[in-house]
Amino acid sequence: MQKYISLKEAASIVISGEAGQGIDTVENFLTRIFQLAGFYTFSTKEYMSRIRGGCNSTEIRVSSSPVSAFINKIDFLIALTDKAIPHLKERISENTIIFSEKENFPITELSQEAGGKIYSNMISAGLILGLFSVEFNLMEKEIKKVFSEKTDEIINNNIKAAQSGYGLAQKYIKEKNLRIDISPNTDAKENILITGTQAVSMGCIAGGCNFISSYPMSPGTGVLTFLTKNSEELGIISEQAEDEIAAINMSIGAWYAGARAMVTTSGGGFALMTEGVSLAGMIESPIVIHLAQRPGPATGLPTRTEQGDLELALYSGHGEFPRIILAPGTPAESFELSHRAFNLADKYQVPVFILTDQYLLDSVYSTKPFEIDKTEVNKYVIKTSVNYKRYELTENGLSPRGIPGYGEGLVVVDSDEHDEEGRITEDMSVRKKMDKKRLKKLELIKQEVETPELTGDEKYKILVISWGSTKEIVKEAILNLDSDGIAQLHFKQVYPLPEKLNKYLAAAEKTIIIENNATSQFGKLIKIQTGIEVQDKILKYSGLPFSVEEVAEELKRICYGCKQL
Repeated sequence: MQKYISLKEAASIVISGEAGQGIDTVENFLTRIFQLAGFYTFSTKEYMSRIRGGCNSTEIRVSSSPVSAFINKIDFLIALTDKAIPHLKERISENTIIFSEKENFPITELSQEAGGKIYSNMISAGLILGLFSVEFNLMEKEIKKVFSEKTDEIINNNIKAAQSGYGLAQKYIKEKNLRIDISPNTDAKENILITGTQAVSMGCIAGGCNFISSYPMSPGTGVLTFLTKNSEELGIISEQAEDEIAAINMSIGAWYAGARAMVTTSGGGFALMTEGVSLAGMIESPIVIHLAQRPGPATGLPTRTEQGDLELALYSGHGEFPRIILAPGTPAESFELSHRAFNLADKYQVPVFILTDQYLLDSVYSTKPFEIDKTEVNKYVIKTSVNYKRYELTENGLSPRGIPGYGEGLVVVDSDEHDEEGRITEDMSVRKKMDKKRLKKLELIKQEVETPELTGDEKYKILVISWGSTKEIVKEAILNLDSDGIAQLHFKQVYPLPEKLNKYLAAAEKTIIIENNATSQFGKLIKIQTGIEVQDKILKYSGLPFSVEEVAEELKRICYGCKQL
């Protein structure tokens, strides 16, 4: 008797096809159905910078427990193009079950029977859900919901297409003795499905954002699109500027007028904004900058991912002035930190960066609903008096910030060096006092630094450092090692760093840092602040995110011979 092919606890599904074949549609549809069926899901994509052709893929993980990281392993591959298998050959193993036109998936024939090539997406979705024996009525209800504004013929054709894919899966299960033992989890139904882009956008809204000016540049454009789509309902002014220079100056002007403003961009667009960052530093204007990283230099790989712009954010703008750089690693952190960015910018009158990347923004997560009711919009604008001085010298470096028309005072700002009233000066003694005043704010900011998150063995000998979007990948890799004496120290604020960082580093016999860049930018920053160089570095800069497996293998390689591994 033939043995069962069994999949337990979790499975990885990869759909690969050309741009224009609607892989995104299948991804969104499937993650929604799996969620309704009670499975935890996570999905992420890799795609070329073209509208048609090429070869793209999306990975969907289905599990009975929470999952939120990319893995190399492919359990099921749905190949919608001949290019798919060569494109993914390094991830395909002898255990990968492949559905392709040439072998066992007559998608062209089935789509024609359903009404045309356009229905191939729904056939693929039906195939996958059939493999997992998800109740078909869930799929039928979702089709009717998604296509509610379409004709009855289109709705029925989609149902027919889904049925044909579902039937093919049931036939395959019987013939191959396939058994998937992944059990639904009722807790998963309480979660929400959200992308990193949506989480950042919602956090900005919770932070009181009421003005956004940007010029489109992937992967940061989604935040502009989300806020624009909801602008009328939420009272947000959204402006697609003629270029990035205009965008950042508009936002600075909006803060001057009393708004809570932001820009969203990527590295190439932000390069044009750096003079505006310096302007914000000089006039002590709050501003929130969402910098969505992708590989450079120049246009680089516009649809891929990297953590290559930390130093760009850290050193942008001529002159010396404080700033804050936040780097979320999950949707919850994206929401939390984006909300907090506006309060920090308003309080300390400095640029605040939300540093994300393509991997985080484009991935779809199953996560607990955000606690929106607990968010507060803290405003620090004062009503001015007749004798108001915009840049009054204070003990802590923070001058009361007024806005025009609110009170009796005159609010003067200038990009030149200025005195307490905001008027241009070339008095060297005043210059020194003003520069010292601006820099003094950094000491206040350090008192509110986000504490890094330590997970794993508290009595660690090996300390693995991560920041931003690598958080969940590193966490799962360490869990898979199942070893004592190893811990992860994750940073969601990368500047300024906590004063007690030295203590974390000193407690380890071996330190390892994991970054999606070529030069260990965060490792260099740690050395500048602490004088301690992280011993080992795991770096990736191909344009793809780390996988759980490769992080685990690299940790084993570096720690070969260590008692902990």
